[in-house]
Amino acid sequence: MIHRSVAVFVAIVVAWTCASVTAQAQAWPQRTVRFIVPLPPGSGMDLSARAVAERLTQQWGQAVVIENRQGADGIPAVTSFFAARDDHTFLFSFAGIISFNHLLHDKLPYHPNDLVPLVPVIDNFLGVSVTALLKADTLADLIRTAKAQPGKLNYAATPGLPVYVLLALQRQTGIAMANVPYRDFAPAYQDLSQGRLHVMGTGVPTQVANHRAGAAKLLFVTNRERSPQVPEVPTAKEAGFPDLTFEAISGVYGWRDMPAEIANRVVADVGAIVAGPDFRARALKVGTAPRPGTQREFVAAIEAQRAQIATIHAVTAKPGP
Repeated sequence: MIHRSVAVFVAIVVAWTCASVTAQAQAWPQRTVRFIVPLPPGSGMDLSARAVAERLTQQWGQAVVIENRQGADGIPAVTSFFAARDDHTFLFSFAGIISFNHLLHDKLPYHPNDLVPLVPVIDNFLGVSVTALLKADTLADLIRTAKAQPGKLNYAATPGLPVYVLLALQRQTGIAMANVPYRDFAPAYQDLSQGRLHVMGTGVPTQVANHRAGAAKLLFVTNRERSPQVPEVPTAKEAGFPDLTFEAISGVYGWRDMPAEIANRVVADVGAIVAGPDFRARALKVGTAPRPGTQREFVAAIEAQRAQIATIHAVTAKPGP
């Protein structure tokens, strides 16, 4: 009888504990949830994050807000995320914070292993443009022009993945271009349109205006699929250089040892939004593509990017900040 009573007591405790954990997960969130974004307001990532936040606010019954901490390859955003370190703050970021920031910076104020990829959300579209004054209509044209004028052409790229795209372009085609650093990248678009800058690598949405106006020519996008904003522009593979295909994946991150029930809730709820037709329409409208997938697929994509960038980094000069 004693053993049976103990067994019944244990069963009751286990059931109560499970119910308590479930109740805690269901009660979460109890206050405003923050997504920290490493890009400025109005960027494709920012607008996509806001679309997710809007749906989550409706679903969770608590405000979900976006906090922009742009610059320095996402380091201020990651630092702010870890400074908060609470179960109502998440990071919505590109993969470079894990896959290659350790290559760009001798010392990071965080350890990449302390960031836990939770759920993929979007692919950002990256592209390479040339000034219209160069009269290069294709990537093959640019390569011929660069080889005919060794050392005469220059380029600029926004920090992170676009830098490695341009380094890979030069390594794989045997051309050499001089890097033009910009503390503020905004003047680069005008320099490109006026021919002072020859080649640019950055997000597609910010290059569309010059492309449409005929001041510059988008030669290719790095993604596996064409950008819906400029469907006439080929992918790198279609342009004849499949090795210049880069996946600019972004998603939601948590911190190591975050309560599992909360992390799982975010994975499930954000994943359901990303897979829906409403989010797809909004993402495509702002120049990104929805990236539905599992946590395991998110991790695998980041690891694939890490390996790709490490190979490029090993055979090229280390890019500047």
